Amino acid sequence: MTGAGTRFDLLVRGGLVVDGTGRPARPADVGVSGGRLTVLPPGSSSGSGSGSSPGSAAGAAEVLDARGRVVSPGFVDVHTHSDGVALLGPAGDGDRPGDGSGNGSRDGSGRELVRASVLQGVTTEICGNCGSSLFPALPERLAAMRAETRITFGGDVGAYADFAGFAAAHAGVPRANHLASLVGHGTLRAGVLGPVDRPARPGELRAMCALLDASLTQGAAGLSTGLIYTPGSYAGTAEVVALAEVAARHGKPYVTHLRDEMSRVEEALEEAVEISRRSGAALHVSHHKTAGRYAWGRTERTLPRLAELRAGGMDVTCDVYPYTAGSTALAAMLPPWANDGGLRALTARLGDPAQRDRMRRAISEGVPGWENTVGNGGWDRISVACAPRHPRAEGATIADLAAAAGADPLDVAADLLVAEDGEVTIISHSMIEEDVRRVLAAPYAMIGSDGVPKPGGRPHPRWAGTFPRVLGRYVRELGLLGLEEAVHKMTGMAAARFGLSGRGVIRDGAHADLVVFDPAAVADRATFTEPLLPPAGVDAVVVGGAVVVRDGEETGARPGRVLAL
Repeated sequence: MTGAGTRFDLLVRGGLVVDGTGRPARPADVGVSGGRLTVLPPGSSSGSGSGSSPGSAAGAAEVLDARGRVVSPGFVDVHTHSDGVALLGPAGDGDRPGDGSGNGSRDGSGRELVRASVLQGVTTEICGNCGSSLFPALPERLAAMRAETRITFGGDVGAYADFAGFAAAHAGVPRANHLASLVGHGTLRAGVLGPVDRPARPGELRAMCALLDASLTQGAAGLSTGLIYTPGSYAGTAEVVALAEVAARHGKPYVTHLRDEMSRVEEALEEAVEISRRSGAALHVSHHKTAGRYAWGRTERTLPRLAELRAGGMDVTCDVYPYTAGSTALAAMLPPWANDGGLRALTARLGDPAQRDRMRRAISEGVPGWENTVGNGGWDRISVACAPRHPRAEGATIADLAAAAGADPLDVAADLLVAEDGEVTIISHSMIEEDVRRVLAAPYAMIGSDGVPKPGGRPHPRWAGTFPRVLGRYVRELGLLGLEEAVHKMTGMAAARFGLSGRGVIRDGAHADLVVFDPAAVADRATFTEPLLPPAGVDAVVVGGAVVVRDGEETGARPGRVLAL
């Protein structure tokens, strides 16, 4: 809170303030002093000359002219996989040449990759989702985990004993925006048991709970699961309940990528509800969708169920990204047993023709408890996003690659995984627009990009376009959401869910994280062929009171930090 004689470090003048609470927009000026906000009546800062008041333009060290623009809290991306991108060093700065097309974002690396989030207005990213984080682990498991994290994050980003170690590593790497992290259940399992398909023994579960408790005490944001991904998929419900009880004691949420988002999505949702009820933890459903041809339209049942739970007093929310395609690892297209034992074991199985035939049958016939993305959709819906040693495969579907080679799609996928040491990401075109719109419109749904910023290839355009796409397509063009409602989903609602105190709102004393955008022009420009093109209409971004984006370009300021919650 500033006093009457305060000279502002920054003044954002003449804008229409959408304050993140859902309340109607109003004209106001916004002052920043010491990293905190003061909301001023419109026009009160328009004085000039040496006699101007402290809140006037002449009384501010820097002024942003926001006339004709919306001023909102900085966007909170509640679902990212950006845990390690800033730690990649030279790899994160781009170690693959472009294709000569003049598209600087073509290879998905370099400065474009690191800056894509903040250029679309994101001032806080929440990583550690889908059961995968860079911490915690028992000391004796750290070396083994480092090899596995290279596959997940596209480079040597390390593995850390706890949240404090993760935060310390990031503290040495200047960043434009803030970062918070969940604790990944899959990482907990790998950090205690290793990548093995068996139940945790009582002592192992106690060790997992202790590691989780320590990281949550240090400031991690909650517990996440990715129950379609190994090794998290090897766990039963009771194991997750025990861990979620730890999160509940800290007052932090249980955040889940459901065990199935396809044909068994309703059953998987009920498992998440059971975990929440038994543990006492608030429930947050990650990137809620009903994907694959056998689940299209099921949001007409899952969303009323969530609304019913909320009406009954359950603390349950979800997030969503505004695209009909998702992105994940190619290895996730294989049955869970194929990944038992980790990368080395997977590679050995992929080299065995008999094991390949077994995988082929599993995809064709299904495996109890397995989501089976290909069986629910087809190899023609799976395109290669990143294969560092095979860039010509990027952008093509597995079905197209197989047809060109005169080979079976499973064999093409297996050969690619072996040749790339498992480091292949894909894009899965598995949803329909009607379901996406229903989730976006749900009053308890917030926005998350699910961005996977790995160097190389053609990452999903959501890493660069999610928030402008909501504002441009679904607010301005389609009228699915009102402006104030959409901003609330991106800011105040998200901050409240994840305990970001003093963020996500514009009010006196709040943290000075802001976005200035043109409501008539804001739009995503990133595509599946040019996935890192920056958006239109995002004029300025302020983080911690420092202007990190001005006129749509980075300023070089690096005020971001890891947030302990």
